[in-house]
Amino acid sequence: MDGVTGSTVLALIGVLLGTTGTLVGQHLATRVEVRRDRQQRADAERTERKEAIAGFLAAAQRVELVLDRRELGLPAPEDPEDEKLHDLWLAKKAVELSCSHEAAQAAHDYTKALHAQMRDATATGGPPIKRERRHAFMEAARDELGSGRPRIQR
Repeated sequence: MDGVTGSTVLALIGVLLGTTGTLVGQHLATRVEVRRDRQQRADAERTERKEAIAGFLAAAQRVELVLDRRELGLPAPEDPEDEKLHDLWLAKKAVELSCSHEAAQAAHDYTKALHAQMRDATATGGPPIKRERRHAFMEAARDELGSGRPRIQR
């Protein structure tokens, strides 16, 4: 091999190695970016679910406060009960839109129990049904948020 051919071959090998290194680097960078993007999306979805669950629980708590005050014979709060029920049903819809079927069904069942008790406490079986529905929703919400913790014994 003469000097020109040898230097040409070495230059081509250098170009080949450089190109290969660049392609491998781009591939690895793309994989990292895809993984990061996937994680960011998962985090955003979890935050959305958490906000929907927290909003639902806040609305449910306001209805439970009315029911507790009624049970204790205390005067009702100044806010109309219909508005509290409306807020509860609206918050339940946010759970339905952003959470799994199990969490949405548990929210629906809990909302129905609270609504029925708010309208007529004798028709629903009262607080035991409400507690069961609340417990079922809380466990579904914990599963939804991936707590990975054992179930809470009630």
